[in-house]
Amino acid sequence: MDFATLIGLVGAILLIASAVILGVSPDVFINPPSILIVVGGTMLVVLAKFSFNQFFSAFKVAARAFKFRLPDTRESIDELIEVANVARKQGMLGLEEREVGSPFLGQGIQMLVDGQDAETIKHLLSKERLLTLDHNRSGAKVFTAMADVAPAMGMIGTLIGLVQMLSNMEDPKSIGPAMAVALLTTLYGAMIATMIATPIADKLSLRMTEEARLQSLYIDALVAIKEGTNPRIIEQMLSSYLTPKEREKNSEAETAGV
Repeated sequence: MDFATLIGLVGAILLIASAVILGVSPDVFINPPSILIVVGGTMLVVLAKFSFNQFFSAFKVAARAFKFRLPDTRESIDELIEVANVARKQGMLGLEEREVGSPFLGQGIQMLVDGQDAETIKHLLSKERLLTLDHNRSGAKVFTAMADVAPAMGMIGTLIGLVQMLSNMEDPKSIGPAMAVALLTTLYGAMIATMIATPIADKLSLRMTEEARLQSLYIDALVAIKEGTNPRIIEQMLSSYLTPKEREKNSEAETAGV
């Protein structure tokens, strides 16, 4: 699980909730008409911008921001070097029963076992990578749209509340509820956009980039293994995917080993 996402979202919500509880009664911040306008309106407007499948799939993709954690790059390189060593010593059939942490990598290893040539492996896995990228991008777009629409729906609710208030100025009892709708819809829209939709959209975009990068690493390694490249050369080639700090640490470890 990605605790950074969970702590960030829950922490922000608890912070706002604490400010509400320490002030006046929390009941004044709950207004069904405002919730209906902002939440219902936002969902329906966003649904109008996407297909049913894209809209509902976005929530499944969003779950990945909480519970899905990509393998570490260094650990993935070490795993690939082990695969390369097994393939070099035992042949491709030696990989048949090997368990790996990534379904994408497992798919590539199965292609090696099946005897697919390097060009076919690269083509099929690259296509799979693009499809995954497109799926993740679609989910991020849905939440980005929510972040754009929610404040606008809040403004619409504010205008509705002001119209109701101004049209009944002669009745003092109606001013309070109308003003509550006017202010709370703006609050709800800002909270949905700032505390929920935007963080999830940004996290999905980050994960999309990280996953595409990791899958590119897998493709390069599997193609090199198929071509019979020395595992030591493969490790040097894959080290380009490490951050400068990780490369420096790796170089220091190699020097100490020598």
